[in-house]
Amino acid sequence: MAEVTESLETLLSRLEMKDLKEVQRIIYGKSLESIKMPAAKEAADKAGIDLQGYIMAASKEQTRAPRVVRVGAVQNKIVLATSEPVDAQRKALHSRIEEIIRIAALAGVNIICLQEAWNMPFAFCTRERLPWTEFAESAENGSTTLFLKKLAKTHNMVIISPILERDDILGTIWNTAVVIDNTGAVLGKHRKNHIPRVGDFNESTYYFEGNTGHPVFQTEFGRIAINICYGRHHPLNWLMFGLNGAEIVFNPSATVAGLSEHLWGVEARNAAIANHYFTVAINRVGEEEFPNEFTSGDGKPAHKNFGWFYGSSYITAPDGTRTPGLSRIQDGLLVTEIDLNMCQQVQDNWNFRMTQRLPLYAEQLTKVCQPNYRPQRIAKSLSDNYIPSDRSFCIILVVGPGDVSCALNVDLKLQIDRLEGAKDFSRWKREISLLLRHNKVFDVVTGKLKEPVAPAQPDDATQAIYERV
Repeated sequence: MAEVTESLETLLSRLEMKDLKEVQRIIYGKSLESIKMPAAKEAADKAGIDLQGYIMAASKEQTRAPRVVRVGAVQNKIVLATSEPVDAQRKALHSRIEEIIRIAALAGVNIICLQEAWNMPFAFCTRERLPWTEFAESAENGSTTLFLKKLAKTHNMVIISPILERDDILGTIWNTAVVIDNTGAVLGKHRKNHIPRVGDFNESTYYFEGNTGHPVFQTEFGRIAINICYGRHHPLNWLMFGLNGAEIVFNPSATVAGLSEHLWGVEARNAAIANHYFTVAINRVGEEEFPNEFTSGDGKPAHKNFGWFYGSSYITAPDGTRTPGLSRIQDGLLVTEIDLNMCQQVQDNWNFRMTQRLPLYAEQLTKVCQPNYRPQRIAKSLSDNYIPSDRSFCIILVVGPGDVSCALNVDLKLQIDRLEGAKDFSRWKREISLLLRHNKVFDVVTGKLKEPVAPAQPDDATQAIYERV
């Protein structure tokens, strides 16, 4: 494997300390206190896991006690080669995730989220059905869910498990996040709302957009939602989870360096700011090679791997402060202690809910959904009904008894820009008003009076220009 940058933070660490702190302040926001978790750290080091922990505190209130929750974000590589049997690959990933969840329990995590399609390779790039569709399983009773239900109950932990689902009734395949509460029961599930059709993201070959809306799950530790992968590119997807009352929105993803890395630190962070909730951006890590070559529809040679999954998972608070990212090359667990009171505090301070104008957008979106929708656009020229002359700039007001019309030539946008940009526009406006009362004609370019001509009824566009003058 070619040398790969370990993380943005590794690059930043090469700065002098005084510069590093200032750069971190600018990039991440206010400084975060680290969580001390020696037992978890020792176990993570032995397991080759990048364990990081931070505290995002809210302001103390007089009438509400702090609502402190520890959230865990997991990123990991596949364990076995993609050519190994399906059951062997899945069991190996189960074993690795069990190890990480046990470390999360040592760190006091209450809610943990795994990466998109965590129990399989991200094989949708191949467009092959078998053996990859064999990883699909029941969201409620599949082997992966049964495995995690035991861990959730044992560790008193809510577990979000994004898998490839096989519908129990119709056998349909979905990209689904299963929510298992801390008692070990399946609380519910959410199916991916937005399916990519770009590059090697050939997911629409396997499943369609989800049909579960934007559910928010009430857990013992707070209200949570899951915006699966590609949904992070759609601001309205984030918005709806917020309108339904989410306090934490997880974004389990699988995305590669060449396509989206420059967007990665922006989208989930912006969503936290815009919607007054915490966001947890999770990306798998490593490179996955498949037995057969596949093409990307870009004229380039066939290949066997999708690209580099760059990890870099991070968490953002409603005030825009974010944690550093996890490694780009290593399995990782990001533990963040958050106070959910911050959601309301930021909402009260910034008032985005008060100022967001939902009825305005609802009206326009309803129109956009109609087949005969015409975009609301202002053209450069208010009318195409004028006869061009020598392109000299002139506006001539023609005044007749009891009637006023405006004869215009040349491009209207040019006329208005030049007229309103002129230093003596106010003088022209005063003189034109005076001339209207004396039944005269005034050329605003030459400044000369002309003989009146027979008045004509102005069209709507001409009248609009006249009214502006």
